[in-house]
Amino acid sequence: MQEGAPESEGPPSRPEAPAGGRLGANYRKLVAAAGISNLGDGIGTVAYPWLASAVTRSPLLISVIVVAQRLPWLFFSLPAGVITDRYDRARIMVAANVARAALTLAVALVVLGRQGELPSPDEIDALGVGEGGTEVSLYLVVLAATLLLGMAEVLFDNANQTFLPHVVDESQLEKANGRLWSVELIGNSFVGPPLGAFLLVGVFALPFFVDAATFAVSAGLIAAITVRRPPESTGPARSSMLADIKEGFTWLWNHEFLRGLAIILGLLNMVSTMGMTILVLFAQEVLETSPTEFALLSIGSAVGGVIGGWTASTISDRLGPGPSLWLTLGGGGLVSLVIAFASSWVLVTVMFALFMLLAILWNVITVSLRQTIIPDHLLGRVNSVYRFFAWGMMPIGALAGGLLVAIVEGVADRSLALRSPWIAAAIGQLLLLAFAGPKLTTARIEAARAG
Repeated sequence: MQEGAPESEGPPSRPEAPAGGRLGANYRKLVAAAGISNLGDGIGTVAYPWLASAVTRSPLLISVIVVAQRLPWLFFSLPAGVITDRYDRARIMVAANVARAALTLAVALVVLGRQGELPSPDEIDALGVGEGGTEVSLYLVVLAATLLLGMAEVLFDNANQTFLPHVVDESQLEKANGRLWSVELIGNSFVGPPLGAFLLVGVFALPFFVDAATFAVSAGLIAAITVRRPPESTGPARSSMLADIKEGFTWLWNHEFLRGLAIILGLLNMVSTMGMTILVLFAQEVLETSPTEFALLSIGSAVGGVIGGWTASTISDRLGPGPSLWLTLGGGGLVSLVIAFASSWVLVTVMFALFMLLAILWNVITVSLRQTIIPDHLLGRVNSVYRFFAWGMMPIGALAGGLLVAIVEGVADRSLALRSPWIAAAIGQLLLLAFAGPKLTTARIEAARAG
């Protein structure tokens, strides 16, 4: 099947570096757009779990919502990569955020219409195991919205990651990535969650209305970005989508180092997601958090992420990229082990800060490497294949976490059941360190960059 307009004559041209080592006005617009939309995401990190816990108290049903959020990385990431390489990446990002604004607005209106039937946030916090029942119709609304929002997220994130090399010079990618993620985390984890908790106290639907507005504003900022684009070719029509996916898959699979990185990250994300899947129940029942204290857990992630965003390139330079990646695997395993046996939300907040610092360190090194060595006309597709492996394992981990809680709860108490996914995550990450450490050396990373 032939699709779309004619292809461009090769990859879009790289930008000229702004004078004086500055990142430039386009980068500032991109950062502002990312910061605002992530503010909405941060509000959603409190609003959606609390809504889910108002709808059902079942760990398995809540884990299914997390599965729905991550499932698009399995079935939609590869087509999203083709779309990213075929069409204007900025327009894709605008369209994705407009879609997210519309979907979130729809959820807000549904929640507003059911406001009187839902328990208040404080009443949710006081619910015991098995109390409250399951609001089936509202659960299905949340599930469907989560799935569709996940698809829009896949498209936006893939386009965003392949768009950045056209906004800043290649020599500034690590700096630009680190600072961009710092701003995203400030909105996502530092400002957004407390704001979401505050808004929840008023009207249950209010956080969703604000979330929808942030996506709309972000879309407008991205639309204002201007980068140079090559003229369109009048050559032959594109190949089929399947052929384009195969080209991206083949390129990644033939690149031994990136192939290994994708598989390692997929396994790492799978085991990490096991604990995060039931975080809202773990926080409510084991850590005994209020909505505000639950939001403060994310502030720990924000602090660690901001520090990581501004220091990751320095840490990588001092330790070397290989030892830096070892540090993320080993440190992540120890953090999960501490969380597994913690009873204080303050301690867990500190652990989240350390975990996010390590996660940003991994991302700055590996994403900047991909942006440097993958040919631009393949960047969308190869990134999507990479993330198919790396992120596609998350729904498997989410489902495994929910099932593990259900199984352990059958033979032990509820507290141990809610701790068990974190124990499994710690074991998994430490095993990955033993397996992957010898493969993640500075010499291999630099050879891949040079090659």
